[in-house]
Amino acid sequence: MNKYIKNVLENAKQSTPLISAANSAQKDIFLKNLELLINKNSSLIIKENQKDLNTAIKNKQDAAFVDRLRINKKTIESMCEGLKNIHSLSDPIGNIENIQVRPNGLKIGKMRVPLGTILMIYESRPNVTIDAAALAVKSGNCLILRGGSEAINSNLYLANLITKSLEKSGLPKDCVQVINDTNRDLVQQLITAKDYIDVIIPRGGKGLIKNISDNAKIPVIKHLDGNCHIFVDEFASMPMALKIVENAKTQRYGTCNTLESLIVHKKIASIFLPKIAKIFKKHGVEMRGCAETLSILPFINKASKEDFYEEYLAPIISIKTVSSLKTAISFINQHSSKHTEAIITENYSNAQEFIKMIDSSSVMVNASTRFADGFEYGLGAEVGISTDKFHARGPVGLEGLTSEKYVVFGEGQLRS
Repeated sequence: MNKYIKNVLENAKQSTPLISAANSAQKDIFLKNLELLINKNSSLIIKENQKDLNTAIKNKQDAAFVDRLRINKKTIESMCEGLKNIHSLSDPIGNIENIQVRPNGLKIGKMRVPLGTILMIYESRPNVTIDAAALAVKSGNCLILRGGSEAINSNLYLANLITKSLEKSGLPKDCVQVINDTNRDLVQQLITAKDYIDVIIPRGGKGLIKNISDNAKIPVIKHLDGNCHIFVDEFASMPMALKIVENAKTQRYGTCNTLESLIVHKKIASIFLPKIAKIFKKHGVEMRGCAETLSILPFINKASKEDFYEEYLAPIISIKTVSSLKTAISFINQHSSKHTEAIITENYSNAQEFIKMIDSSSVMVNASTRFADGFEYGLGAEVGISTDKFHARGPVGLEGLTSEKYVVFGEGQLRS
C-alpha cells in the first residue's frame, strides 16, 4: 500500500473513536468556526477555484462541467447557509428510541450511532467538501475525502479551513482528511481498505460510480445516474405544468435532479406540447420525441430507444406521449434510474396511484424535480442521493450517516 494512503487510513482509524465520542457542543462549535472561516476567506476560496476553472476551460470542458466546478459568491453563501442549517439540527448520536418493556422487565431500545469511517469519492463539485465534512462531524463520523483532480486547488484550500476549524474546536484534526494526491491508482487502494473504512459514498459521473461499485470490497451508498421524469397528466393545470417543466429542465442542466424525460398524456398533448416546445426553443433545448410526439411536433428530432434511458446533463430532453396513467407509470419504472419522478395533476386519485406505484427514491406531486436535494428537504445538506434501498434512500443527510444498535436495560434478569 502507498505510504501516504496508509498514513491517512491509520490517522482515520485513530480518530474514529474520538469523533464518535465528541459531544454536541464541540461539534456545533466546529460548524460555527468553519462558517466564520469560509466567510473570512471567501475571496481566497474564489481565487483558488479560479485556478481550477482556468484549467477546465483550457481543457475545453463543457458548460455543465464548468458550472458544477464553479465557486462564486452565491456558492459561498450556500455553503454557509448549509452549515447554519446543520448546526440547527439535533445531534442524532446517542438518542435511544422505541424503548419497549418486556414481560420480564427488560427495557429494550435502539440507539443511534455513527457509521464509523466514511470514504467519499467525488468529482467536480468542491462545495461537496464542506457539506460532507459538516455532516460527517455532526453525525460523529470520521471522513476521508478524495475529490477529482479538476477541483484540487479548491478542495485543498477548503481542507485547510476544515483542519483549522477542527483544531480550534478541540476535535481531532484527522477526523476529516482530504487526499492531496490525484493519482487515480490510489483510489483502488482506498476502496479495498476494508480494515479501515466502513462505507463508501461515490458522487460523480456514471463511470466513476460504476467502477467503484464493481470493484469495492466495502459497502457502497450510491446512485448511478439521474434520469428524472415528469408526467403531465390529463388533469394537469396547464399553467402550472408549463412552469414546473420549464424549471425542472432549464433552471440548471448539469445536476442529477434535472428533468431528462417528459411524459405527456395524449388527451392534452396537442395543446401542451406546442406550448412547452415554444418554451424549450427559447432556452435552446433540443427535443427528441416518440412517433406520436413527432406527429404533433414534426420539427423536433426522433428519439431512439436509448434516449429514454439517458441522463443528458445538457439542454436535451426526450418526450413520450402515452395513453394512460398506467402506461406512464410502467414506462417510467422501466426507464428510470430510480432517482426522482413527478406527476402534474389536479386529480387526487391519480396522484395517489402515482406516488404508490413509482419505484424511485423521491416521488413528487405538482413540484419540480429540482427540489430533490438534502438542503431543500430540510436536511441541512447532503453527501449525495441514494437510489439503493439499503441502508439509506434519497438525499443522505445526518440520519443517513448513522446506524442503530440495540441497547438493553435490566435489573438482574436471567434467561430460563
